[in-house]
Amino acid sequence: MLSRLGALLQEAMGAREPSIDLLEAFVEHWKGITNYYIESTDENTPAKKTDIPWRLKQMLDILVYEEKQQAAAGEAGPCLEYLLQHKILETLCTLGKAEYPPGMRQQVLQFFSKVLAQVQHPLLHYLSVHRPVQKLLRLGGTVPGSLTEKEEVQFTTVLCSKIQQDPALLTYILEGRKTVGRKEASREATALLREAAGVKNEEQPHSKAPDKGARALSTQLPAETEEPDGGPGESTLITSLIGLCKSKRGRVALKAQENLLLLVSVASQAAATYLVQSSPCCPAIVEHLCQLYQSLPSFLDPADIATSEGISWRLPSAPSDEASFPGKETLAAFLGWFDYCDHLITEAHTVVSEALAKSVAEKLFVDILQPQLLHVSEQSILTSTALLTAMLRQLRSPALLREAVAFLLGTDQQPAAPEDSPHTLGGHLVRHCDHLSDEISIATLRLFEELLQKPHEQIIHSLILCHLEGRPYVARGSPEPESYEDTLDLEEDPYFTDGFLDSGFQPSMKPPPAPVTNPDGKTAVTEIVNSFLCLVPEEAKTSAFLEETGYDTYVHDAYGLFQECSSRVAPWGWPPALPPLDPHEPERPFFEGHFLRMLFDRISRILEQPYSLNLQVTSVLSRLALFPHPLIHEYLLDPYINLAPGCRSLFSVLVRVIGDLMQRIQRVPQFPGKLLLVRRQLMGQVPGEQLDHQTLLQGVVVLEEFCKELAAIAFVKFPPHGPHLRLSEPPEGHV
Repeated sequence: MLSRLGALLQEAMGAREPSIDLLEAFVEHWKGITNYYIESTDENTPAKKTDIPWRLKQMLDILVYEEKQQAAAGEAGPCLEYLLQHKILETLCTLGKAEYPPGMRQQVLQFFSKVLAQVQHPLLHYLSVHRPVQKLLRLGGTVPGSLTEKEEVQFTTVLCSKIQQDPALLTYILEGRKTVGRKEASREATALLREAAGVKNEEQPHSKAPDKGARALSTQLPAETEEPDGGPGESTLITSLIGLCKSKRGRVALKAQENLLLLVSVASQAAATYLVQSSPCCPAIVEHLCQLYQSLPSFLDPADIATSEGISWRLPSAPSDEASFPGKETLAAFLGWFDYCDHLITEAHTVVSEALAKSVAEKLFVDILQPQLLHVSEQSILTSTALLTAMLRQLRSPALLREAVAFLLGTDQQPAAPEDSPHTLGGHLVRHCDHLSDEISIATLRLFEELLQKPHEQIIHSLILCHLEGRPYVARGSPEPESYEDTLDLEEDPYFTDGFLDSGFQPSMKPPPAPVTNPDGKTAVTEIVNSFLCLVPEEAKTSAFLEETGYDTYVHDAYGLFQECSSRVAPWGWPPALPPLDPHEPERPFFEGHFLRMLFDRISRILEQPYSLNLQVTSVLSRLALFPHPLIHEYLLDPYINLAPGCRSLFSVLVRVIGDLMQRIQRVPQFPGKLLLVRRQLMGQVPGEQLDHQTLLQGVVVLEEFCKELAAIAFVKFPPHGPHLRLSEPPEGHV
């Protein structure tokens, strides 16, 4: 089309220079636009029904064609020079703000976008281009649901693309103020239109149309000259993009988010520093996040929050097949924007990333979330804990994860003492795991389970490892266990009382005559597995009657979870083996830490707690047991460690539970039959009905399954050193 336009112009003008013909045509089209405001008498005719869009299109085509015909690259042609010198873009911007004729702003935005995108000559450095660009940005992105949202986002797309090509433009575009004030620029634009109107008035002194056009312009132009200079709250490219991100039109919002992502990921250090220090970038993004959080209803069900998975900023809504619940759309909007913030922090320049992460931590975590988590209202604690868990589930960026861990656990990694009061938010949350409200306990345990799956070493170190370092739980001055008889003599075990043995307890499987021990004294994995599998007595087992709950299933699941956990912690450089014990080192007091103490206390009450709470406690302990650290393995999964006086391990706690169970069994008539019925109820095989001792029976089922799960984790974690027992990955469908 451009070549046809050039050919027609040359044919019409004969031997005259093409550049002169193009310039005359360009000026003619521009005069046609200015004349419309002088001659038109209808204020209601939409701009798209006038010849303005056609003339703007012709002007664009002439500019692009002229540039292609330039012999020397980089030089501005006569038409482009005319555009710049006569401040045509300034005038168009003024007309767009006036919205006269109706829809003119849409036409102006389209013309700006196409000129900046199609003309290769750098334009944004010119003052006569920079000023109207700033004005257009101030016009857009401020009114949600604007009719020009589509054109506004196209305009910002072009600007962001130009910034990506030349990061130095970022500060220039965002600055908003230049050496020449906007008042002067507005006066020049006003004078241009009035000059055009004045020429026409001289030609048609009795015409009434010019008065109407002049009145239309005069109602807009003086206001333009009174605009204050740009301040911190001024609408810039950033605030315009943030406004468009809030659009109800999904495509507009998504494109605006992509543009903002492009902007914050510029590689220039200077541009990134300017974004952080001199633009509303971080405050505006986080302010919207906080607004979305505070708009959430206070009655959100934690179960509904937990099911809101798979929400991302590219698809900020839950799958349509999921059940609806009050507040679903608001929750999806918040989690979608949180995911977007997390993605921004991941992709942004390091300077922007760190600043944005700190801003989220300060404004959302500390200022809003923390008071709710520490509130006396159970509903406030419950909802905020569930929301924090959902945020942790979505969190991927290292910078924001660091801030979240510091927010929850603090920065001090020294082991705590039993009498210490909570000095971090995490300490208070550990107390919530043992709350009078079972719902709060379950919700907080879910939070810690999610936290344990995050790739940050301080989490497991603060909660567990800092208390186990040096192995103070092992008795000093005694040899490592060498034989099965030395480690499983029930008559001498302080956890098995005479009453416990008299109750009829016998190990459910006859132990092997001698264990296989490794050269370093570590008990073979087969002995550990059998210890957990034999822990629950036969009269308290029911899984043998049901095929779906075999040990093999746990091995298969544990293998995948262990591989995932090992991959996550691989960069941390954990030692492959336990540090040697110094038999001459004096014993020092051992405290397992508030987190493990809470879990051990909870598991010791497994026969008294609700079924759902027991499931969550055992789930967190299983997560801990999966970590491939030798100290964690020894303390949680080795039944044969010689504990120091007053110390307890996971196995010793379970032994006490079994002792309690055997005494309780004597008081439950028809125990085996009732236990099997409860298991079938839990599996959905028979209708549920209330039974006597139901909490106890459900606890026994959980206890049996937990022991099998621990045995499976021990099996997949530490294969024996002997080649004949080396573990390999189970084939699909087999173990």
